[in-house]
Amino acid sequence: MVSVGIASLLLALPVAAADLKLGYVDAVRLFQDAPQAAQAEAMLRVEFSAREKTLVEQQEKAKRLESRIKTDGLVMNDSERKKVENELLDLSRNFRRTQEEFREDLNRRRNEEIAKVQEFIKQVIDKIGREEGFDLIFFEGIAFANAELEITAKVLARLETLAEKSTATSNK
Repeated sequence: MVSVGIASLLLALPVAAADLKLGYVDAVRLFQDAPQAAQAEAMLRVEFSAREKTLVEQQEKAKRLESRIKTDGLVMNDSERKKVENELLDLSRNFRRTQEEFREDLNRRRNEEIAKVQEFIKQVIDKIGREEGFDLIFFEGIAFANAELEITAKVLARLETLAEKSTATSNK
């Protein structure tokens, strides 16, 4: 729908508009290859690793309790078996609740970090557009574009340079 609006806008421009400098950025490729996106993902892995480890430990404990019930359930007295079954039930409920909280928190934080990276990328695209005299740069929602208009490599190169500078500065 946006492409139709832009296409009709471009068709309505006077013939002098043929001198427009246009470009587009492949948003999917950019988010896959941008070092800032990889840094954000690595930061999230570190931030959530302890909670993920706790979930794995809870899951392993539940498996051990299930195994114990299967192997020793027939030789356990009723009260001991009930105690282990209740412990497993409580652990399973807690695991599901904790897992859901983990997913919600991770998704919320991932969305926050993606928004930061998107804003940074848009600033870089804007800067390239101004520096190189582009009249229009398409970023998202492109159905078709001539490969000669693609400037994704330029944006990625700038993002990599900025990431290297950021890393060099933080290592000092």
